[in-house]
Amino acid sequence: MTWVRYALPAAAIVSAASPAYAVQYLSIEEAQKQAFPSATNFTEVQAGRVWKAEAGGKVAGFFVFDRVIGKHLFIDYAVALTPGGAVHKVEILQYRESYGGEIRSPSWLAQFVGKTGGSALKINGDIRNISGATLSSTHVTEGVKRILAAYANRLR
Repeated sequence: MTWVRYALPAAAIVSAASPAYAVQYLSIEEAQKQAFPSATNFTEVQAGRVWKAEAGGKVAGFFVFDRVIGKHLFIDYAVALTPGGAVHKVEILQYRESYGGEIRSPSWLAQFVGKTGGSALKINGDIRNISGATLSSTHVTEGVKRILAAYANRLR
């Protein structure tokens, strides 16, 4: 039983020193309100994934929730689309990696605004890479491109 005397303090230090990196920045509802502040109603179009935002009885846009892998862990993000199918806003909802959180930078996310299904959306092309977050920035970019391809033309 003398091993317990030595193992227990070490186990306590290891568990206390293991930081939790997952950060929930916004809930889906909070992100919807930020993307479409004038919206009075969000109607689910595809369960848990796509909502139609309405303001004053008119379609304000669409809100799409998605998840991509960063380097090792998932990144939850959302893309707000205009009624015409262009990107209105991209927001990172939850980031779980221990590094690369710079993809939440407003200036990096702003690069997507106005992009459409016909946009290149390519890292080191029309979207700049983030050093130290190459996989995260690449995968979010690919995810936005996939959303535009899948939804932008269908949701009008």
